[in-house]
Amino acid sequence: MYKLLAPAVQVGEEDPSSDEARLLLEELSVALAGITGDSGAASFSVDDVRGAGGRFVVARDAQGRALGCGAIRPLQDGVAELKRMYARPGTRGVGSAVLAHLEQAAADLGYRALWLETRLVNSRAVGFYAARGYLRIPNFGKYVGNSAAVCMAKRLIKSE
Repeated sequence: MYKLLAPAVQVGEEDPSSDEARLLLEELSVALAGITGDSGAASFSVDDVRGAGGRFVVARDAQGRALGCGAIRPLQDGVAELKRMYARPGTRGVGSAVLAHLEQAAADLGYRALWLETRLVNSRAVGFYAARGYLRIPNFGKYVGNSAAVCMAKRLIKSE
């Protein structure tokens, strides 16, 4: 099922192994490698987002063209991790639509918070998340002690 979240942008669950999803994920990996020197691909498994507590979504325009993607995976009790957020260059509102969809999906799944990691050098991503209510938290998991990593979190509110 797709939800209309921004003008002419629809976001819905899709198979992370589909050809279009793989292409979006590859584009993200290339972009991240250019910004941070690391594609981030080693920190993502499609199996993590296929289970009951995970989701993988794709944003599409009115013509059905894939514009971006994102995912959540279970991290710990009450917390999901935001993964592989991407909007193709030149698109407007796609990242916000994907994030809003994933936040709602996470709340509907019973998560109380979303956590994420990005790189300090990726100032655009840090600013994007901060502008949407994400706050810095101590680095978690494999990011503990990594001064290049920035971890952020947002409390979720389940809509009635």
